[in-house]
Amino acid sequence: MSSLFPHVITMQETIWQATLETFYMTVASAVIAGVIGLLTGLLLVVTQPGGIVQDRSFYSVLDKVVNLLRSVPFIILLAVISPLTSFLVGTTVGTTAALVPLVMGIFPFYARQIQNALQEVGQGVVEAAQSMGLSNREIIFRVYLREGLADIIRVSTLTIISLIGLTTMAGAVGAGGLGNVAISIGYARFQNDVTFVCMIILLVMVFAVQFIGDRLASRFTKF
Repeated sequence: MSSLFPHVITMQETIWQATLETFYMTVASAVIAGVIGLLTGLLLVVTQPGGIVQDRSFYSVLDKVVNLLRSVPFIILLAVISPLTSFLVGTTVGTTAALVPLVMGIFPFYARQIQNALQEVGQGVVEAAQSMGLSNREIIFRVYLREGLADIIRVSTLTIISLIGLTTMAGAVGAGGLGNVAISIGYARFQNDVTFVCMIILLVMVFAVQFIGDRLASRFTKF
């Protein structure tokens, strides 16, 4: 091991700390962006033409905002919203500061995925619920969210995996985590074993998320 991973052996604590930082950034930003993205996706579905609370003007504005935020490359977003990050957190460097751009970067993507997932719920099911006298709130919770649960889990899995990738990009510009170790130490100092181990840890995280997501989605899929 010492011959294959000479630098990793001496940097075990650094890599472990970076793994915890990546886990922290992923979980914290996933929770915050998940709430915002789910609400945004629901608003897109219920206010779209033919939705249960159709509002063309509101939908048009929200739809364009989501498209705009999705179109900004994440590395550019890191720089553009740095004043906002500094205002909210007090700094633009570190794992906590990275949460702001991570949330801003991932929630529009998640909102669109939620919209697509909930649109898979049959319009006939929604109309049947309306004919039974269910309120809009009941339709959202008992029809959209319940019937679309398996698809929501699938898109959530995809979003978390994308988020792991964004944390590495944020780490490359000072946010910490495995991305920072892989670039600033492994790549910059030609310590390829460090870069390789960081990649393996990230792949394990991705495979774990995919495995859990697939199992949960299968459990809630209605045949």
